Amino acid sequence: MSPSEPAAQRPAVTRSPVSFRDYLRDLGVADLPPLTVPFDPGVAPSLLESHLAQSAHLMLGLKISMACWLIAEESVTRRKVAAARSAGVPAHTGGGPYEVALAQGRLEAYLDLCAEVGFSSVECGSGFTDTSVDPGRVVAAAAERGLGVEYELGKKHGGQFTADALGPVIEEGRRWLGAGASRLVIEARESAAEVGLFDREGRFDVAIAEALVDAFGHEQLVFEAPTKPSQFALLDHFGPQIRLSNVRLEEVLRVEIYRRGLHSDAFANPKLRPRSPGTGGR
Repeated sequence: MSPSEPAAQRPAVTRSPVSFRDYLRDLGVADLPPLTVPFDPGVAPSLLESHLAQSAHLMLGLKISMACWLIAEESVTRRKVAAARSAGVPAHTGGGPYEVALAQGRLEAYLDLCAEVGFSSVECGSGFTDTSVDPGRVVAAAAERGLGVEYELGKKHGGQFTADALGPVIEEGRRWLGAGASRLVIEARESAAEVGLFDREGRFDVAIAEALVDAFGHEQLVFEAPTKPSQFALLDHFGPQIRLSNVRLEEVLRVEIYRRGLHSDAFANPKLRPRSPGTGGR
C-alpha cells in the first residue's frame, strides 16, 4: 500500500496503552510518595470529590480546614470525610476548632465528635489562644478515640519567627512530639506573609527554616505553603522531599509538577530537575 492511499484504507496499527508512570520514569522523574496536604476551606462536596479523583494519589492528607466543617450542613461534612477515607487520604481537622474547644472547656466533646465523624487526626496548637495544657493528656485523650495528633507551631497574629524566639518554639515542638504527636505543622496561615517563616513581603527566611529542619528533621515537619511564592521557595531550597500543607485544591497539580521538575521555573534547578535518562542519578 502506498503512502498516498487514504488513511481509512491502511491497516490499523495496534499499540499498547502507555503508562504515565513508565513515561515519567523514562524522563528521569522521581517516583515520589504523597507529600502534599491540601486544604478544603469549604468547597462543594462534588468539587472535593472531583479533586480526590484527580489527585488523591498525591495527597499525604486532606485538611478540612478552619471551622467551616462545623457549620456546614452536617451530612455534607460527613460526605467529605467519607470521600477522603474512600480515596485512601487521611482527613485532618484544622487547629482553630481545637483551640476554641479547649478554651471553652469542651476538649473531650470535640474529640468525641471528630472521632465519630471519621477524622484520622486533629491538629492542635496555640495560634490564637494561650490556654495551657498538658500535651500528654491531649494526645492520650485523642488516642483513646482512635485519633492521631499533629501540633502547629507559631502564632497566627504573632508575626514572623525570630532567631531570639526560636528556642521556645523548638522546645514546644519537642514537648508535643515527646508526648506522641505524629508531626509538627509550621504556621503560615493563608497569606504566608508576616507569619512563621515569612516576613511582611512574603520573603522566606532560610536560616529559620533550616534551624527547624536541623531540630526535627524533614519527616516530622510539614510546612504550610498557601501561596505560589511560598511553595516555590520551600521546594527550591529543600528539594522535592519537603512536605507542604495548606495548598489549595486547585493548585495541587501545579505544586506537584514543580516538585518533579516539570514546571518551567523548576527545570533549571538541579535539586528539582529530573535526572538525565540513563545517568542513574540527578
